[in-house]
Amino acid sequence: MAKNGFTADEFIKAIEGSGGFVTTIARRVGCSRTTVYNAMERYATVKQAIQDEKDSLKDMAEGELLKQIKGGNTTAVIFYLKTQAKDRGYVEKQEIEHQNAVPIERIKDERPNEASD
Repeated sequence: MAKNGFTADEFIKAIEGSGGFVTTIARRVGCSRTTVYNAMERYATVKQAIQDEKDSLKDMAEGELLKQIKGGNTTAVIFYLKTQAKDRGYVEKQEIEHQNAVPIERIKDERPNEASD
């Protein structure tokens, strides 16, 4: 049992179905967020359980995105291409303009030519 009176098993039970959100875990255990972070440092099993829970949520979100793509949701398709298909040229570039911009001219190298000595 830790100094704060909570066991690793109490945290692990609270993690299930939490999405890995520390505030949710803290509320379920009845402690502060700091206590959850301390438990993550103290217990490798708690840290791993939170990471596993976050990975499960990512898997679920990716599954939902896939359903949207297969269903023809254009926004989902564009999002996927911009984030996962950059290697195929789906990259969004941003151009920044400034009202008082002055074009940068090529600066002539005026150093003396060392070979001409």
